[in-house]
Amino acid sequence: MIKISKINNNFRKQQLNKLIIAVFFIAILHQGRSQERIIDSLTITDIQHDTITIIGVGDIMLGTNYPSDKYLPPDDNCYPLLKNLIPFLKDAHITFGNIEGCFSDSAMLEKKCKDTTKCYAFRMPEKYFGCLDSAGFDVFSLANNHSCDFGEDGKNHTINLIENAGLNFAGILEYPYTIFEKNNIKYGFCAFSPNKGTCNITDTIKAKYIVKLLNDSCDIVIVSFHGGAEGKDYQHITRETEFFYGENRGNVYEFAHILIDAGADIIFGHGPHVTRAIDIYKTRFIIYSLGNFCTYGRFNLSGPNGIAPIIKLSVSEKGEFIKGKIIPVMQYRGITEIDTLNRVIKKIKELTRLDFPDLDIYISDDGIIESRLKNQEPR
Repeated sequence: MIKISKINNNFRKQQLNKLIIAVFFIAILHQGRSQERIIDSLTITDIQHDTITIIGVGDIMLGTNYPSDKYLPPDDNCYPLLKNLIPFLKDAHITFGNIEGCFSDSAMLEKKCKDTTKCYAFRMPEKYFGCLDSAGFDVFSLANNHSCDFGEDGKNHTINLIENAGLNFAGILEYPYTIFEKNNIKYGFCAFSPNKGTCNITDTIKAKYIVKLLNDSCDIVIVSFHGGAEGKDYQHITRETEFFYGENRGNVYEFAHILIDAGADIIFGHGPHVTRAIDIYKTRFIIYSLGNFCTYGRFNLSGPNGIAPIIKLSVSEKGEFIKGKIIPVMQYRGITEIDTLNRVIKKIKELTRLDFPDLDIYISDDGIIESRLKNQEPR
């Protein structure tokens, strides 16, 4: 099926190219530029027009007012936590993140806790959502182990804030997917986790159905999953089902590949609270964990838990991977900032080399990702 948005884009591209040719020929007459320079300029413009940029980041929890306000940032102000990253987050057509918990001022705890003073349950003040809205996010996953900590009230308060801001979300049973359009590109987004009340990562039949549905009507399909075991001892991809605290956390390698076969274009993983390797499968991009992006007050941020990537992808209008960029960040006293030591770039290079030794991906020291899989089987 030929999609209307692509027809429109092709028409505009033809008109734009005609205009560019005319402009450059005039420039030649007046400035004596060479024919070679015209070709170079047209090629650059054409690439920029065809390329879609998509950013993904991991877990976001801006401070919780449960069990007490001592877990909120200084002066009850979330803006400093993210302010240094806003220019990076806004520098894409689409920006994604995982909301770990809910936004509510009043929802009551429904998570079962033996000791409520030590319970990990996340309820961010409603006004804190403005920090995400102003940071440039477009779409969120609600599929994780904290989205239902405060029951239906917590979920509903969060959903209302997202919808009132004109943003997008998916991943809970009532909202398994979303379709939205931006700059004449239609996006489909869905999200999965092993947790109650969310779309189940272990039910690959339903997951494939959702992805195929989105692929039939959208230009680019983005999938988020919250899966895999947690912590520094679980940085590697095992290609097997992972268990943590007796819970089936899914086989994330198998899940990602099955969904790309079904029509997914980008897979953003999160959940282990550490960064994991990247993968290119059938010209589509996968990162198995984006780690802790901005998690204030209640998270272990030592060692590998405190570094994470902003992943910026360039893809075609069909979702095919063109290139990527790892922007390294770290959390220091809860504030997320650029890591000048590039630690997460080194970590992703190491993990990708060890976990996918036969995968010909090049990652430069400054975080540029390129695929050398010239003969990779297309989808």
